Amino acid sequence: VLLEESGGGTVQAGGSLRLSCTVSGHPFNPYAMAWFRRVPGFEREHVASITWGYGSTDYDDTAKGRFTISRDKGQRILYLQMNNLKPEDTAVYYCGSRPDVVTHYGNWGRGTRVTVGS
Repeated sequence: VLLEESGGGTVQAGGSLRLSCTVSGHPFNPYAMAWFRRVPGFEREHVASITWGYGSTDYDDTAKGRFTISRDKGQRILYLQMNNLKPEDTAVYYCGSRPDVVTHYGNWGRGTRVTVGS
């Protein structure tokens, strides 16, 4: 199974972007999927996650109220709608999956870069 992120770009502060993560390969039935991001020199950090079956969501405090994670189970696509972007959101965004509640997220894609100008 491969994950491929897309939708990154450069926007001004206050702008919006919609990231997509497309799944290819079989079988694919994860417990959950998530968006993480990484700034050079720092560790990858959790942004938002969603359980694949029920669609329960969880957000980092920095994303609450601005970002929305969703998934299309039929098309096997994970989304991250990002509104009111801030310069501190600048990072490479990755999608990942976890097969069960015990295993950490992994199977990362290559990432998509988001740059927010002030």
